[in-house]
Amino acid sequence: MEEKTSFASVNEQMDLIKRGAVEIIPEEELVKKLTKSKESGKPLNIKLGCDPTRPDLHLGHSVVLRKLAQFQQLGHQVILIIGDFTGMIGDPSGRNATRPPLSLEEARFNADSYIEQAAKILDAKKTKIVFNSEWLGKMSFEDVIKLSSKYTVARMLERDDFTKRFKGGIPISMHEILYPLAQAMDSVAIESDVELGGTDQKFNLLVGRDIQREHGVEPQVILTMPLLVGTDGVEKMSKSYDNYIGINESPKDIYGKSLSIPDELIYTYYELATDVSSVELQKVKEFLADKENNPRDIKRALARKLVEMYHNADAAVNAEAEFDEIFINKGIPDDIPEFQINTSVKEINIIDLIVDVKFAPSKGEARRLIQQGGVSIDGEKISDFSTNIKIDSHKILKVGKRKFIKLICN
Repeated sequence: MEEKTSFASVNEQMDLIKRGAVEIIPEEELVKKLTKSKESGKPLNIKLGCDPTRPDLHLGHSVVLRKLAQFQQLGHQVILIIGDFTGMIGDPSGRNATRPPLSLEEARFNADSYIEQAAKILDAKKTKIVFNSEWLGKMSFEDVIKLSSKYTVARMLERDDFTKRFKGGIPISMHEILYPLAQAMDSVAIESDVELGGTDQKFNLLVGRDIQREHGVEPQVILTMPLLVGTDGVEKMSKSYDNYIGINESPKDIYGKSLSIPDELIYTYYELATDVSSVELQKVKEFLADKENNPRDIKRALARKLVEMYHNADAAVNAEAEFDEIFINKGIPDDIPEFQINTSVKEINIIDLIVDVKFAPSKGEARRLIQQGGVSIDGEKISDFSTNIKIDSHKILKVGKRKFIKLICN
């Protein structure tokens, strides 16, 4: 006899599910599904699909993963679909150009790293992981034609990104049109009750409801989460914008990057990127609302929390101590990397040096860093682009807030 799961009340479940969510469509259907689940003792199938386009995750990715973990805590069956097959198509969501497709081998290589990092957020033992090549790879051309007949071109062009590209004369490949249908077949295959995604995934998730209905499967409820703004306070978090905090980064990098977020994002990061309770979240809101308080204090607590989540409490304490030594006590880290300088060169221009040690991708960027006052040698700020650094002894080059390197003569 199948063991029944004991669930919290529907109201209690909805309180947690709605935390930080942008939309639940339709919310009344989710309430019905949760009620039926509680009465029957049968968990809902909660789906998150991910195309492993990159082998590393950041806090932006953690937003939907953390929501998935909350469903897991409530007793539901979490299903993580690795898009090894759809990764070969390339999700066009939010793109103003065709996304380069991956090979099946690349997708699976990235998937291993993705799963390993996702396990820092999800309970790996309770997470069902499936690869959508299992069913999509078996579809014949006839199957694809039949699937395509379920949707119109006009409906596909309702997508914001497709509409903009079509009006702008930017090519839309046929395989991109097929992507939402392929993602929808994932929902059919696992009989998804709820599918999660960022706000940029809304169209794809809604297509899933339609295609499930066409296949005689009860339509899923969709839940969208906001796209986390990066440390620059402007763009969504992305490695492309260099405004990310990687969940696999070192404690000192997580701590230092967390302190660089704008004050107006502190509450958002607590709500979307941490697992603090509703009570703690309310305290954060009250602290920030009191103009007598310094936001820096609660931001330091946030930085410690994030390090603790992805490393441990000791690492958080040490990261804060090292940060204070560097930036408050004007010290430098003990374990900074070294860069060998050829002694046959008597001196080197500061711009060339910054590029050589890879602290800037170009001379133009190096000039910008100097202009902003972010470059110093042995604690002395460099403001002149023509400054030449003498190669006569060990020196410490500092660029920006967290980049240090020790120059060593051969």
